[in-house]
Amino acid sequence: MKALIIVDVQNDFMPDGSLAVPDGDAIVPVINRISGKFDLVVATQDWHPPEHKSFASNHKGRQPFETIDLNGISQTLWPDHCVQGTPGADFHPGLDTRPVEAIFRKGINPEIDSYSGFYDNQHLKSTGLAGYLREKDVTEVYGCGLAGDICVYDTLNDALKCGFPTILIADAARALDEKNYETAQKDLLKNNGRIVFSTDIV
Repeated sequence: MKALIIVDVQNDFMPDGSLAVPDGDAIVPVINRISGKFDLVVATQDWHPPEHKSFASNHKGRQPFETIDLNGISQTLWPDHCVQGTPGADFHPGLDTRPVEAIFRKGINPEIDSYSGFYDNQHLKSTGLAGYLREKDVTEVYGCGLAGDICVYDTLNDALKCGFPTILIADAARALDEKNYETAQKDLLKNNGRIVFSTDIV
């Protein structure tokens, strides 16, 4: 069974959002075109409380994109984004969510960030996504969404660690930093992941 994970296609990551991913909205029609070709479609959603410690605004004198130590691990400080219950946390209005069977929210604990749809950044708590996919007898995981070099990469890397054959749909993702995205793709390939384009999916 083939599963598609749509990662964080939310308003705050769109070109006019608070943490804009360049050209992020271009993936929406691509995802809509392919989602019906999968046996199972799930989505992840950043869902931060306003006091989240990954927000620069919660650290006096700090600016977005600075790096700090947060509870023992390196943390990039972000602009406030995807705050629970705000329009910025909503899925892009053009995204067809009808095929989505389950939504896995992440980044809820204010003390730790969560890029992956499977675990927080210290792998202390599971979202339950791996168990859900196993219960559904998923044999292949495909990933798309935003941002390709951060949350998509971490989600697919964890899918590989959980034992799922894992494939990135390259043209259904966009990156915050293109150089980091190139490194992320090389890393996925090194870990036995695959990279395809939406036209390869039948």
